[in-house]
Amino acid sequence: EVQVVESGGGLVQAGGSLRLSCAVSGFTLDDYAIGWFRQAPGKEREGVSCIGSRDVSTDYADSVKLRFTISSDRAKNTVYLQMNNLKPEDTAVYYCAAERTAYCNFNPWYDYWGQGTQVTVSS
Repeated sequence: EVQVVESGGGLVQAGGSLRLSCAVSGFTLDDYAIGWFRQAPGKEREGVSCIGSRDVSTDYADSVKLRFTISSDRAKNTVYLQMNNLKPEDTAVYYCAAERTAYCNFNPWYDYWGQGTQVTVSS
């Protein structure tokens, strides 16, 4: 059974940090790219960061570059999103998604999606 499960969200003050985790099962990160997306109330879902299968590539939205870092632990089949210097505009539900491809992207047609984890940044 394929599962994509996010965790690590919460409430943090501006300038603080959170680390999101994306634990996957039913497939391996050797074959799948992982993307992090977010959706704020009243806004469209947007790509935040992604990592290719076997870590062949990473990418970041301009709004999070130098603040967010994506990494993977393939032994644990888990991808992490370290978020530093958080801003109120980072408040959103964060989703993890998996696509069977080598190079990651921010296209919306990922194969599998998690349920999301709420990140709230207070000013």
